[in-house]
Amino acid sequence: MIDLDPRLAADTHPVTQWPLSQVRLMDDVRFPWLVLIPDRPGLVEIFDLPAEDQDKMWREVAHAAATLKTLSGAHKINIGALGNQVSQLHIHIIARRPDDGAWPGPVWGVGERQRYDQAELAEFLSGLRAQLIAPGQGIVEEGQTR
Repeated sequence: MIDLDPRLAADTHPVTQWPLSQVRLMDDVRFPWLVLIPDRPGLVEIFDLPAEDQDKMWREVAHAAATLKTLSGAHKINIGALGNQVSQLHIHIIARRPDDGAWPGPVWGVGERQRYDQAELAEFLSGLRAQLIAPGQGIVEEGQTR
């Protein structure tokens, strides 16, 4: 497992480990928000991944996004790999709704983060983990079937 940038570690909670990526939940109850961090050292850009891992990355992103949309009832999923403040490659997957505090603009820099309380965090993590790692719900590797 790679060394996680301290800012990512401080701002997120672990959800699960997939074949390529750590899946983490951003600690801001205002926006259901996953962060996928490829478990490879020294990555800054998506194109730093070998082609095979790029394919895996996008399968993982798609699965996480679909799951988050279903669980959150989101109107739209925003996906981005900015890296301006934390250069370690990580992909944001953010569930958006017309009634969220930043809609229709970006979530970055809007208001103050509101951390999950322990009950909210436990409930949301439980739902995420049930969908992201339940049999038949996980990432399918090339050549495998569900």
